[in-house]
Amino acid sequence: MTRIYEVNAVALTPDGHHAISGSADTTLSVWDLESGEMIRSLRGHKYQVSAVALTPDGHRIISGSLDNTLRLWDLATGETETMLQGHTSSVIAVAITPDGRRVVSGSDDQTLRVWDLESGESIRTLQGHTGSVAITPDSCYVVAGSTDHTVYVWDLESGEMIRSLRGHTNQVCAVALTPDGHRIVSGSWDRTLRVWDLATGETKTTLQGHTGRVSAVAVTPDGRYVVSGSDDNTLRLWDLKEGKEILTFTVDAKVTACIVARDNRTIVAGDGFGRLHFLRLEGVD
Repeated sequence: MTRIYEVNAVALTPDGHHAISGSADTTLSVWDLESGEMIRSLRGHKYQVSAVALTPDGHRIISGSLDNTLRLWDLATGETETMLQGHTSSVIAVAITPDGRRVVSGSDDQTLRVWDLESGESIRTLQGHTGSVAITPDSCYVVAGSTDHTVYVWDLESGEMIRSLRGHTNQVCAVALTPDGHRIVSGSWDRTLRVWDLATGETKTTLQGHTGRVSAVAVTPDGRYVVSGSDDNTLRLWDLKEGKEILTFTVDAKVTACIVARDNRTIVAGDGFGRLHFLRLEGVD
């Protein structure tokens, strides 16, 4: 019997031409969005690839793995440039600052690490985290979801935890930010999404509709919509301002990852059967 490896993470190049997926089979795959064909497989991690992000120029990939390491890859050649080592347990989340200077990783060792992208050195360790990671557009704050049902906000420069957002009743496994940096969107195993005010820490809206754990969240680049993926085998589109569900896409496996291209119309989602779904929004203003 052929073993099926789920897609754990997905990212898009800034030009929208390629998707990069990280898989439980230890590899990263580079896909052509127009043809849907895989054009390159990146090998080097020893265990599952759990997180993927791209540098702002789209030239390099950063991946996190259950082998406790991060790798920086050259997208054009598929070669590893640098391996980032320091975590003592699985790396489960990764994000790159919009200025391209820093990498932030989250690990099951209950830390966030801030890395200098060029040197590959760990420059700061933030204690008390296990979960997903996002960075504000101004590169000032790190937002992290945690297994303790909480969303934390950290000052990236000082390393100080400045806010903890409580309201979910199960672990927070996905976080995203609106393009203006004013709102946080979190997805939880409690089957809900919450929209938070970053400045005050207050819940602005609770999005309800999923019947399974919410495992993936993305905000459209125009800030108008939220896309969420769930163990209920659906990908849902929400109006962020109205707090209402607009569309539901149903597949035959749990949705494990999702991202929206800069055109605000193309959605790429990964599932538990190891597939990528390329969706095009039509008829949504």
